[in-house]
Amino acid sequence: MDYFLIALGIVLLVAGIAGCVLPVLPGPPLNYAALLLLHVTSAYQFTTRFLITWAVITTVVYLLDYIIPAWGTKKFGGSRRGIWGSVIGLVAGLFFFPPFGIIIGPFVGAVIGELTLGKQAADALKSGFGSFAGFLLATLLKLIASGMMTWYFFAKLIVS
Repeated sequence: MDYFLIALGIVLLVAGIAGCVLPVLPGPPLNYAALLLLHVTSAYQFTTRFLITWAVITTVVYLLDYIIPAWGTKKFGGSRRGIWGSVIGLVAGLFFFPPFGIIIGPFVGAVIGELTLGKQAADALKSGFGSFAGFLLATLLKLIASGMMTWYFFAKLIVS
């Protein structure tokens, strides 16, 4: 049974890393699930503190993935309407244009939101770029968290 759990954990790790860039898969939660699978084997145990810490990190990174694109919009001069456009674009892109909609949706939503306020196209595009930059930052955070969990998984597997 341990070999099955380890193999399933490795599959989840691969899917988790892929999920950092593919919006249809929740990257860090899959990597965390892999850590949990390794933990329930008879030979490889993590401390409770370690698992709680990574549960919190996974939750925070997962939530930031939805917050950072809107923050990027605001940071690049976007208005409240541009921020809402970014959020609406993210959700719409996720459901109507997967997998690329989660990348393009916040950008287009922020631009449309700014244009409806009567902003110039250049300013609206700047806000959209902020949304895209936020998406890239969120992706980087997911890759870092997932990469670290993958490293801990294999380190525990090899050392123990």
